[in-house]
Amino acid sequence: MLQTTYLILCILGTILPYSQFVPFLLEHGLNLQLFFEQLFVNRISSFFAMDLIVSSLALWVFIFWEGSRLGMKNLWVYIASNLLVGVSLGLPLFLLMRQRKLEEYVDKKSVSN
Repeated sequence: MLQTTYLILCILGTILPYSQFVPFLLEHGLNLQLFFEQLFVNRISSFFAMDLIVSSLALWVFIFWEGSRLGMKNLWVYIASNLLVGVSLGLPLFLLMRQRKLEEYVDKKSVSN
C-alpha cells in the first residue's frame, strides 16, 4: 500500500508541475532569463522558490545519507529527477525505492531466521 502511494505521488509529482512548465516552454522556449524573472516576480513566488531550493538541498543530503546507509545504488537518479522535475518527483521516487530496499531487507532477515 505504501509503495502504491509513493508511486501515485511520483506520477502526480511529474504531471502537475509539467502541466505548468510545458506551456511555458511551448510559448517561450528555454528562456532561462524569463524563467527566473517570473519565478522571482514577487515576494510570494520568491517565498515558494526559496522554499523549493532549500527543500531540494535537504532532499539531496537525505538521499546521500540514507541511500548510502542502506546500500542503495544509483543515487544520482533521484538527484536528476529532482533537477529535471522537482522535489515533487525526487522525494516520492526516493521514498519508493527506499521502501523497496527496506522490505527486501526485512524479507531476507525473516528468511534467515
